[in-house]
Amino acid sequence: MDKKPSFTVGIVGATGAVGQELLSLLHARNFPIATLRLFASARSVGKIVECAGRKYTVEEARPGVFADVDVAFFATDGAITRALAPDAVKAGCLVIDKSSAYRMDPAVPLVIPEINPEALRTHQGIIANPNCSTAVTLMALWPLHRAFGLKRYFAATYQSVSGTGTDAVEELEAQVQAHVKGTPLSRKIYPYQIAFNVIPQVDTFGPNGYTGEETKMQQESRKIMGLADLKISATCVRVPVVQAHSVAINAEFERPVSVEAARAAIAAFSGAQLVDDPAQQLYPTPLDFTRQVKCGVGRIRIDTALDNGLALWVSGDNLWKGAALNALQNAELMAREGWLKPKSALTAR
Repeated sequence: MDKKPSFTVGIVGATGAVGQELLSLLHARNFPIATLRLFASARSVGKIVECAGRKYTVEEARPGVFADVDVAFFATDGAITRALAPDAVKAGCLVIDKSSAYRMDPAVPLVIPEINPEALRTHQGIIANPNCSTAVTLMALWPLHRAFGLKRYFAATYQSVSGTGTDAVEELEAQVQAHVKGTPLSRKIYPYQIAFNVIPQVDTFGPNGYTGEETKMQQESRKIMGLADLKISATCVRVPVVQAHSVAINAEFERPVSVEAARAAIAAFSGAQLVDDPAQQLYPTPLDFTRQVKCGVGRIRIDTALDNGLALWVSGDNLWKGAALNALQNAELMAREGWLKPKSALTAR
């Protein structure tokens, strides 16, 4: 029996929130690693990062470092991806990117493996990860689309501060502590205090009044689901939750719906966990779905304003399914199917 290949893996942005989750998940899920290299900005060079009893020294993320890397997870912003991804691809390294840099590029597959895995085979060196709110939302909507044919949906998000980064988590915690102590609350990350508040702005506003986050949900849902004419309206809101996003969804379908059939579709889907027993006050919450592989779906009911409509609620970890886990699942699938091969195997032919 042929030995399964192992890979030289890189994490760009390894010291950030998503990078740290990726590091833990790579070990926890036993991805076949021959060598693991951590990359970050120049100010983090030489930093020692420990995980699973191993120590890694952070290297500078710069052109030229990807020559021996088989697959690099980019857990950073779009500017860094645009600066470094072409160099990685030129070196024969597969880039799996969590930023928005290439999501809507027609030549770059935007993939959630439970929905459009075959798109992974069309890559030209870069695979894009969806936005966190899009990923969580579609874990609820995709099985319902397959059951009833999705026509349109409305979404209101409840997005955790970890989606902004570790500085935002620290700001929330500092504001809570200041409130308890009765000292002044300071803010740097958000335009308003986030503790004990909600902010109906995620990303910057566009000329049509929608934020970048809301526009991403529209565009990315259509591309991932292959529904170019899907009608979507979203309002994205930041809430004082540390980790895991939630979304209230009202969806209209082409075919008649029922709560029983919807629950069955969710329960049978690999990306979702049905948590829906109103009589027992059972429904998903962000705390329950932090660091969970699946997204929780509940509060399923007939929508009273839409024809063939359902109203529902979903919670899922923005740093896992919304970022690190989805990226790793794409790599796992490619390795399992033989679509990802080490450079050593390719050059040995």
